[in-house]
Amino acid sequence: MNPRLGKLQVYPFERLRALLAGVAPGPALRPIDLSIGEPKHPTPAILKDALAASLDGLSAYPRTAGLPELREAIAGWAKRRYALEALDPETQVLPVNGSREALFSFAQAVVDPAAARARVVCPNPFYQIYEGAALLAGAEPLFLNDGMRFDALDWSGVQLCYACSPGNPTGRVLDLEGWRALFALSDRHGFVIASDECYSEIYCDEAKPPLGALEAAWRLGRRDFGRLVVFSSLSKRSNAPGMRSGFVAGDAALLKSYLLYRTYHGSAMSHAVQRASIAAWNDEAHVRENRRLYAAKYAAVLPLLEETSLKAERPEGGFYLWIRTPIDDAEFARRLYGQYNVLVLPGSYLAREAHGSNPGRSHVRIALVASHGECVEAARRLKQFANTL
Repeated sequence: MNPRLGKLQVYPFERLRALLAGVAPGPALRPIDLSIGEPKHPTPAILKDALAASLDGLSAYPRTAGLPELREAIAGWAKRRYALEALDPETQVLPVNGSREALFSFAQAVVDPAAARARVVCPNPFYQIYEGAALLAGAEPLFLNDGMRFDALDWSGVQLCYACSPGNPTGRVLDLEGWRALFALSDRHGFVIASDECYSEIYCDEAKPPLGALEAAWRLGRRDFGRLVVFSSLSKRSNAPGMRSGFVAGDAALLKSYLLYRTYHGSAMSHAVQRASIAAWNDEAHVRENRRLYAAKYAAVLPLLEETSLKAERPEGGFYLWIRTPIDDAEFARRLYGQYNVLVLPGSYLAREAHGSNPGRSHVRIALVASHGECVEAARRLKQFANTL
């Protein structure tokens, strides 16, 4: 077996299962699971209809590069969304089977493990795929703690930097000056930036969508998107996590090499999913409705939590609440589950000890993915629980 597998840490949800082993909530309260960021809003009919109408496509092998119509739909969406004057669908866009597999496999294609001290920068707290991708590519993960300045890190040996904006779990968005600083470091040290933007379409102000990396690069005059690729997905935007549909866009030279890797990797998207994806990227009405549903949940939940000692704020993007806990985060999650049958994820499980601290400690991540009624009920229980601490 690959010895690098031994470096992988236990996945957060496995740790959560172990934490809750032997805890039996009372049967009087029905369970509410807010631990996993799996969208629960209905998948729009426009996607399902397009998928059903394209099932004959299952009889053919799809190309790894995807249908030209899909690449054009993605490029068109990105140009509208990020005010780009140009994005070549032939060379700067590549469909992928969801952002998760692409974020992982991209590191395998980019990292040179034979280089001295190969390193990959990950935000901390972070999506665990970044760390696993770095380790299995033969690189050392280097963590950038939440709130830590870019220039506080030693960037020597860094080949790849994962960025996540809006962030998981914090919901924070990197501003133009932040991107300027990261681009400057990339220029100085030669590393590639992989920007995970799967939460980019969930935000509170319709007039102020979160800034994306392609948009930032364009505004800063980096029109070839050198050493930059962006990952996006229909999972959160269109409530279609089971479709496994997303894209990578940016530096044409990087995408040419990554396409070669994917051709051997065997990760082409089925024609039926591609046709449904075209329908999704060409429609914004269902996305606005999705944002409205999340906004209604935040509007109902946050006032309830404001009446407690918990520090809860509406994030700049995404569907999480990143809440500071008055006690140990794992103990908070365990007791909340045992006493009130609500599942949340300890923040320390989403981070690593780095630079003298675990920035996820004393936090829990709450995913507002359940129904409106369940989210409100969970907030009421959280309020009751917090007032006992």
